[in-house]
Amino acid sequence: MPLLLTLAQLLVVSTVAKELQAAESKPNILFLMADDHAAHAIGAYGGQLAKLDPTPTLDRLAREGVLLTNVFCTNSICTPSRATLMTGQYSHVNGVKTLNGSIPEPQQHLARLIKSAGYETAMIGKWHLEAEPAAFDFYTVLPGQGSYFNPLFCVRGSKPWPQNTFRASGYDSAHSSDAITDISLKWLKERKQKDKPFFLMHHFKAPHDNFENAERYDWLYEDVEIPEPESLRNRGKHGPLQRERFGTSVGKRNTRRNMGQHMFVNPKLADDEYQRQAYQRYLKKYLRCVRGVDDNIARLIEHLEATGELDNTLIVYTSDQGFMLGEHDYIDKRWMYEESLRMPFLVRYPKTIPAGKKLDAIINNVDFAPTLLAFAGVAKPEFMQGRSFQNMLEGKPEPADWPQATYYRYWMHMAHHDNPAHLGIRTKEFKLIHFYGQPLDAAGAIDSPTDPYWELYDLRTDPQEMSNVIADPAYADTLANLKQQLSELQKQVGDSSKGLPTSP
Repeated sequence: MPLLLTLAQLLVVSTVAKELQAAESKPNILFLMADDHAAHAIGAYGGQLAKLDPTPTLDRLAREGVLLTNVFCTNSICTPSRATLMTGQYSHVNGVKTLNGSIPEPQQHLARLIKSAGYETAMIGKWHLEAEPAAFDFYTVLPGQGSYFNPLFCVRGSKPWPQNTFRASGYDSAHSSDAITDISLKWLKERKQKDKPFFLMHHFKAPHDNFENAERYDWLYEDVEIPEPESLRNRGKHGPLQRERFGTSVGKRNTRRNMGQHMFVNPKLADDEYQRQAYQRYLKKYLRCVRGVDDNIARLIEHLEATGELDNTLIVYTSDQGFMLGEHDYIDKRWMYEESLRMPFLVRYPKTIPAGKKLDAIINNVDFAPTLLAFAGVAKPEFMQGRSFQNMLEGKPEPADWPQATYYRYWMHMAHHDNPAHLGIRTKEFKLIHFYGQPLDAAGAIDSPTDPYWELYDLRTDPQEMSNVIADPAYADTLANLKQQLSELQKQVGDSSKGLPTSP
């Protein structure tokens, strides 16, 4: 009998030891996401803004981890991008095509599955998915877009969502980036299940317009002339051959809505000076918001260092999409053009990810959820359309069957920023865009069709997309091949161009 008891005890001890070892092998996951932070506004990505040193903390993450150069969103607008992150599915599959969409608890797959793997989960900051983030153990989120100063937050409570609220406040005024970080730090210090690894989604509102920075940054870049992109004043042969004036602008090109109006530039100024002042005010406000994001990430890293958790934490930094910072005289996102399409993506986890590397595989945001799940030890469910790129982050070669193109579709036709609905394909060498110009069934789109047209860019010789070569006979074979690839990729992801207008 004593021998049997001893064996039983040993079995229990062995089981517990294996469970503890498995728990210890799983990293904490800190998923950091800003709103509208363009990759070219991060120092580590290079470019003309790097000399301003806008992101010293993010540059540190790039030095100590992996920087991804070909990460793209599948629908460049806030709510659909966040829905793709949470579901691992394209907009036409998860149902969130425009800002009017919602992801209820049963669809909050990423949070639900990571929690099932033994993680304590939290969502803090900008949620923007309408339904209660109930799949998380803890949440404190901005209602809708939220406010920059003294923001209101929704929390779990006795009243129905979203009626339980509190307002952040400070000595003078609380900025959202600071307040969101305060809440995350408090949760990390006081979380109730410290025997478990944590999964924290920390989402900033910044640098979304209207670019309200914390007061301590009011004079940052005050005496600096921000360099302009060449295409701000010289659009070359970019865009539709018809030269229609789509898209809101920095200068007076779009009279309905432009950045000069947002920045209170004197409308009586000559066009060139109006555009110059609008751009300078725009970029300075934007970069001041970016610095607030970067400094608050430093606070989170300092906490992890102080608690000895830094090297046991997978840190991911991204944005919900890119952003046009005056390129081609555009503002906002939505476009399939590079600055809007490209997402920053930095990953640090020294236990398995080599430092100082760059990864140029084509990845899009349907791949984010499967990758985070892989690090948490969770197999990708069949309903997720993306693939894990964990192995590539850890230095393994790109699989032979890895996708060589990414699919994009913007549904919110002519709403807010005068962008016609479009879809397209991007490879490492080319980009083909079909502006089909129809509102279709997209809630929030403007029911006023625009003429369809195509754009083709040779990214090998024209990475700034200054010359639309759609009518160049030298690209006839390339165009035919890309149209075929686009059709095949649409079928693969479950979308279709059936019934859409075409153009010459």
